[in-house]
Amino acid sequence: MSNNYLTFRSALKGAFLLLFLGFCSNNIQAQSNYSVVPIPFQVYTATAPVQGTNDDSYAEPILLGFDFDFYGTTYNQVSVSTNGYISFTPQNTGEGSSPYFFNQTIPDANFPVKNVFLGAYHDMDNRNGEGTITYAIIGNAPYRKLVVIFDNQSHYNCNNIKSTFQMVLYETLNIMDTQIIDKQDCSIWNSGNAVIGIIDQTGLLAVAPPNRNTAAWTAFHEGWRFQRPISTSSYLFAKCDDDADGFVSFNLQVVQNDLSAANPAGISFYSNESDAVLQTNAFTNLNYTNSTIDTEKIYTNVNGEIKTVVLRVVACGNDYDLDSVATADEDLNADTNLANDDTDSDGIPNFIDNDDDGDMILTSVEYVFNRSANSALAYLDTDNDGILNYLDNDDDGDNVLTINEDYNQNNNPADDDTNTNSIPDYLESAVALGVNNFDIKRTVTIYPNPASAVLNIDNQSNEIISNIAVYNINGVKVKEIKSAEAMQSIPVSDLQSGIYFVKIELNEQVINYKFIKN
Repeated sequence: MSNNYLTFRSALKGAFLLLFLGFCSNNIQAQSNYSVVPIPFQVYTATAPVQGTNDDSYAEPILLGFDFDFYGTTYNQVSVSTNGYISFTPQNTGEGSSPYFFNQTIPDANFPVKNVFLGAYHDMDNRNGEGTITYAIIGNAPYRKLVVIFDNQSHYNCNNIKSTFQMVLYETLNIMDTQIIDKQDCSIWNSGNAVIGIIDQTGLLAVAPPNRNTAAWTAFHEGWRFQRPISTSSYLFAKCDDDADGFVSFNLQVVQNDLSAANPAGISFYSNESDAVLQTNAFTNLNYTNSTIDTEKIYTNVNGEIKTVVLRVVACGNDYDLDSVATADEDLNADTNLANDDTDSDGIPNFIDNDDDGDMILTSVEYVFNRSANSALAYLDTDNDGILNYLDNDDDGDNVLTINEDYNQNNNPADDDTNTNSIPDYLESAVALGVNNFDIKRTVTIYPNPASAVLNIDNQSNEIISNIAVYNINGVKVKEIKSAEAMQSIPVSDLQSGIYFVKIELNEQVINYKFIKN
């Protein structure tokens, strides 16, 4: 079934995936199994007015200019409700068509609106003209974003109470963000009910952030992201196009190494899925130039599992994630594939991730020069550990993750300054307060550091270590130990020289360390 509004898609359904994985998951569970996670607070700009913003109305449809997958169906335009949500179902514009009253928490088959992204759904009335609803399509294909901004919107029956928030849809990634700038509460109308979330066409599948389901609540400077789980059906190879012609030569040895480190030569490539199944007509040359402009799919057979290899040519003059880091500089492992560099292992490669280290501080905030009078001009590395802040999840080297120095628990470590000296706590090693794993970390140490052959674990706590994992600087897991008798040391002689992260799990806690392999 298809028309000019929506089409069903049989492939290309996922988000870009952990490390090398990208695209495609065709089962119903993968289409519907969304989760919600906190993200750094970020403010966008959009100036084009949404047309038709009467009270309780749907505005004129917005053409996306790209396909967006929501619960397994693909859409190319959306309708914006003046009550704070985006509908993927075609809607008639005009006053009185968008429901304003609700008291159900989601999911619920009786919820008054379905097949929608609820940025901050509540009854708003901007007939006084004090606020605006605007939108913009920003960025560059194939990673554009639709941004819809509700600015200074009056609450119905409480004109002096306002809400300002932003909603973002991501091309290709098929993820959704809401950024709450300031959402206030009108408790005398509809019991102040408001909700952030997504809900499918039946109302039976829905996701809401903690404490943001239907109820009276306020919020200030917080961000939430809705996304699907990681799939393993495809591999993405994204490479810079130096001459801007849409064609590059891909070294498929990179794919071999990522898909099978133990036997890379056993990975062969095929032009179609049938050949991959039969393992016939394999490529004889591992230097392969795409035959269709910008994007092409080839196939491989990994132990009987067919994987789609998506070859994508990207213009590295574009800063796709708007994080101020040049796209070409986000190939940290220098293997020409931008898509297998994912420092925080969140499934979004660094070149399209605006928080590369997952510490809730935007990369654009951390990727700055250190201009202090006592140091040479250099990119900021607060703890001088050789890892720039935008790639470091413990910026001040105090053994407390930056994300855990969010002492006021608003998902923004940048506004925590417990000793009021105008230096955020995450940048000051003298401040390390109130995190659950800090005391226990004092009783679990690793040595020697640097290490060349063996990294020892000295566990003086009363807790049993359940798992140890080692990650390289790009977020790739390179070693894991689950055997109880091996929990006292980690052999590292087989690792290349460089900086690594050790994650130790014990007593339902996770503590992280950095070490240098000589």
